[in-house]
Amino acid sequence: MLGEIKRTDAFCEYYSKWIMVYKQGAIRQVTMDKYTMTHKWLEKLIPRVKICEVTRIVYQQLLNDYALCHERQTTMDFHHQLKGAILDAVDEGLIKRDPTRKAIIKGKTPREKKPKYLNQFELHTLLTALELKPKVGWDWFILLSAKTGMRFSEALALTPRDFDFSHQTLSINKTWDYKGNGGFMPTKNKSSIRKIQIDWQTVIQFSELIKGLPEDDPIFVGGKVYNSTANDILARYCRKAKVPVISIHGLRHTHASLLLFAGVSIASVARRLGHASMTTTQKTYLHIIQELENKDIDLVMRSLSGLS
Repeated sequence: MLGEIKRTDAFCEYYSKWIMVYKQGAIRQVTMDKYTMTHKWLEKLIPRVKICEVTRIVYQQLLNDYALCHERQTTMDFHHQLKGAILDAVDEGLIKRDPTRKAIIKGKTPREKKPKYLNQFELHTLLTALELKPKVGWDWFILLSAKTGMRFSEALALTPRDFDFSHQTLSINKTWDYKGNGGFMPTKNKSSIRKIQIDWQTVIQFSELIKGLPEDDPIFVGGKVYNSTANDILARYCRKAKVPVISIHGLRHTHASLLLFAGVSIASVARRLGHASMTTTQKTYLHIIQELENKDIDLVMRSLSGLS
């Protein structure tokens, strides 16, 4: 399938062909860009290493060299993007044994993590600071993102037709290509196509706000859109409200966190966020789930102690 490949060919050339055959057109462009970047690192770190020379020690040294200027999680992603191609090379007899077995993942010490989400009081303070005007703008975008937990590209793609005010729902069925040339694109995955319930106050506000706007035009897009612009505006409001500075994506984390703390099930939160599986939700919000489990243990102990 990859054409005539010899064990003595350069591994980085094999990886380039492997990407084209197995990944091109099968994954989203943003994911494809990550594989392409991995290939560039191979050209930089092991440009002349042959396929047959990729032993465990050579592979481990590659990971070590990459880890010198990347955090552990990034090195783990690099490892996973290489592993599929290497296992295929083993299956095809180009490499004798799996060199990725027992690979040790290292990495730079992570930078101090910025706050990812706000608590309920902080979010309320932030939303109170918004300057909501009669016309659609970034303030309304921030409000709706906080109340729905939508992804940035999903919120950008909203049109008046996506609002069903009589049923208090919002249809998420597309995204906006803000990183490219604009235009509608498919959602991240099938699970991302969903209906989000919205509160009555949001219904009243947006029914008035989008009245008379073209049914199929995105309400938040008026030219080229940059994620950094939205983040800068949100940061300004965070500072004004004297709450931790978070990103637009942080509003999504905030939304999910508040639902979990309110006792909403992981399954319901996963559906609302458009996660492909509950596993994604559990991994992303593990720290909150653990905190809630500790509260549950206290509740169980109090309940049992009352039985005596």
